Amino acid sequence: MYRRTFLSTLAALTLPTLAVAEVVKSTVSAQIETGAQPKWPIASQYYPTQVRVKPDLAVGSIIIVSDKFFLYHITAPGKAMRYGVAVGREELKFRGQAVVGRKVEWPSWKPTPEMIQRSPEKYAKYADGMPGGPQNPLGARALYLYQNGRDTAIRIHGTTEPSSIGHAVSNGCLRMVNDHVIALFDQVAVGTPVTVY
Repeated sequence: MYRRTFLSTLAALTLPTLAVAEVVKSTVSAQIETGAQPKWPIASQYYPTQVRVKPDLAVGSIIIVSDKFFLYHITAPGKAMRYGVAVGREELKFRGQAVVGRKVEWPSWKPTPEMIQRSPEKYAKYADGMPGGPQNPLGARALYLYQNGRDTAIRIHGTTEPSSIGHAVSNGCLRMVNDHVIALFDQVAVGTPVTVY
């Protein structure tokens, strides 16, 4: 990506005056209006929120601003659904462009050899993998990110630790609350472009 395009796109997402000219409808506001209580153990700014963004961002694409812990799914020209995410620890943070190469409901999980090497006490017991289900660290859904037809081992996925949203704690993957990743999963097709800043 050319530097000018990168900087202008990043500016569109990180500068509130350019990116979020107006909050169109937020889940938080809807809950206040109806008297419903929030059900996610995350800060309210990470609740799904429809926001205005620059109109030249590709409809259908996913853009993640790691330093702000936000994932934007561009739903229409100038509009996006924004979700909170957890991202990789600084030394493991994934950045770059990819596509959704695969989608899986209740995915199985196997730690990478690098994960086992970094933390054998935590991951070695799962070296043969773990079946999908409510206790699986990938949660309810996973979008597998590919580059040039190859699996990057990076996922946008649910989590058994929703309180991690808004923090840099993962081994590189992008975590979402299970309810939120299900909503995103249902809207995203294989081949969707993903850019992570």
